[in-house]
Amino acid sequence: MINKLLKNNRVLAPLAGYTDLPFRLLCREYGAGMTVSEMISCHGLTYQQPPTIRMLKTITAERPFAVQLFGAEPEIMAEAAAILNDYDLDIVDINMGCPVRKVIKKGAGAALMRNPKLAAEIIKRVVAASKRPVTVKFRSGWNHDEITAPEFARLAEANGASAVTVHARTWSDGFSGRADWRIIAMVVQAVNIPVIGNGDIKSAADVHAMLDETNCRAVMIGRAALGAPWIFQENEAIPTLNSRRRALARHLELIALHMNPNQCLGRIKNHAGRYFKGQAGGSAIRQKIYACQTFNDLKAVISS
Repeated sequence: MINKLLKNNRVLAPLAGYTDLPFRLLCREYGAGMTVSEMISCHGLTYQQPPTIRMLKTITAERPFAVQLFGAEPEIMAEAAAILNDYDLDIVDINMGCPVRKVIKKGAGAALMRNPKLAAEIIKRVVAASKRPVTVKFRSGWNHDEITAPEFARLAEANGASAVTVHARTWSDGFSGRADWRIIAMVVQAVNIPVIGNGDIKSAADVHAMLDETNCRAVMIGRAALGAPWIFQENEAIPTLNSRRRALARHLELIALHMNPNQCLGRIKNHAGRYFKGQAGGSAIRQKIYACQTFNDLKAVISS
């Protein structure tokens, strides 16, 4: 099922505060084979909180589209998965890899890798409640003394997961150090379901390298896509300053179509500044971006 859904082997990762509809659509236009929502709280969904519901917005052009849920209570996660049956999406993904401490303190995210019994129950309940395929995203393990990804992948498969995504860092690593792609290869050998690899994909060359080194089905690209949606192109060209401006201008068009830009200007400026990070003359452009008071100001800076 997952193999049929994927348009290609490059997937946009869920990124809290970034993977809203306009950015996901932009990445699809640049070649992403699937997109994933920001991490969505099962409680926010069951309480029908407006900000949470807005995060589910999609359009036909985006599909295939996955929604990522997080939580630590099997019954609430199942209830949230059942609610998602009434929304336009293709996959329900369960977050079992988030390293953020406020998530860990609730027993969710990567904390579930230390509670396999609870993790198994959550996966089983979500699979039973969902009309869509269910996938699970997790890390290499809790720390380098607890590399449990292969066993955890088998647990996910045994409880009905249709695919797994492995971020090849441990919880203790956070986002530092090098991702150990050997762990992804171990997971590929451990299960019979598709495996998506994640971690240190910074270029099109890295995409091919991970696929070759691990035999994973697809790669998931996260932080490297911010301000650089062309990373999803099969043959990534070196972007010029003008091509960066064009990409950002298109991003702003999509924001104007699908959001109220003046209500989320801070988020937009954060996105916009990333297009010019590390570029000659980029610092001056970023300063102008961050000084903008309205969305129209921002458009004027980009077009100047």
